[in-house]
Amino acid sequence: MKLTFPHMGNTYITVKALLDDLGADYVIPPFNIREALETGTRFAPEMACLPLKINLGNFIRAYEKGADTVLITGGCGPCRFGYYCEMHREILRDIGYPMDVITLEWPDKGLKEFLDRVRKIAGSLNICKILKAAKNATDVAIKVDELERLCFYLRPREKKAGTVDKIYKHFRAGVLQVKGSRNIRRLIRETFETLQSIEVDENARPLKVGIVGEIYTTIDSQTSFNIQERLGAMGVEVHRYVTVSGWIVEHMIKKALHLPRDIRYAKAAAPYLGAMIGGHAQETIGNTVLYANAGYDGVIQIYPLTCMPEIVAESILPAIERDLGMPVLTLIIDEMTGEAGYMTRLEAFIDLLQKRREAREFERKGALPWNRCRFGEH
Repeated sequence: MKLTFPHMGNTYITVKALLDDLGADYVIPPFNIREALETGTRFAPEMACLPLKINLGNFIRAYEKGADTVLITGGCGPCRFGYYCEMHREILRDIGYPMDVITLEWPDKGLKEFLDRVRKIAGSLNICKILKAAKNATDVAIKVDELERLCFYLRPREKKAGTVDKIYKHFRAGVLQVKGSRNIRRLIRETFETLQSIEVDENARPLKVGIVGEIYTTIDSQTSFNIQERLGAMGVEVHRYVTVSGWIVEHMIKKALHLPRDIRYAKAAAPYLGAMIGGHAQETIGNTVLYANAGYDGVIQIYPLTCMPEIVAESILPAIERDLGMPVLTLIIDEMTGEAGYMTRLEAFIDLLQKRREAREFERKGALPWNRCRFGEH
């Protein structure tokens, strides 16, 4: 059995750490997302959401490199993500790619079914080996997300433009050259130290923007035209609550072990959306409120066309804008989205936030400078 899995941002690093430690054979799909999207779009239903099409393209291209089994995570609720396992299996079979699909989620039938799925991957049922590999992979996911957050902080402050991106790109490529969670963690640690050594402008006051929306299009930079990197280059510090490690810890581990979960977003969302309606809609609403309360300058919602939970969230966001004075830009992405128009909207939004900050600073000072001069104060 040779495994493969879909790309979603840095997820490949976590999955690679897991499969390396389990001694599994696998294929990492090629990284060119445009080719994957074009391939998947040919075979997926027209109104299927963007992630399904990209995933399908990833699997087909990995099959051509020898993969015969797909490893994905599962979901529940109205979001179509919960049906991806069966949809992918049926579509792949129909078009001549007979791949097995293993879904890593806590099943309704409990521990035995879950362990049976893991045994397919590990080739044995050595519980200690499996638990150790899972723990190490989770630790890798947490540390990679910490590294990404450091990049978010440094990009708008670096003195030499492009330094952070160069280091980060080198790290992502380097992961492919090492094997096992121990070596991946060592590479993360070395990259962290390198990033901390770069020169930054201590007096910089970047705009702060929160990223919310559907998990795939917010986490996967290529899907969203590298929006987080572009914002950093524009002098904007970004933050994103939804992460790979957050998904693993909050939605998989804590759920399986019945541990208390971090539901600050649900409490914040309660006045606007008091129930989970699928996907990340409630998190989109709650996190937008949290960003407003934390004094962020704006929020950007990103989601794929036809994503029902995010469509509902988008209809609620104007109420938060009105109540809390938080500017929100919504970007909807599909295979037809043009980069030029996308960037024009993004640049206009950042200009608006900058002018808004300047106006507020003038208001706090009490009067515009030319008014003081006019009345002979200087």
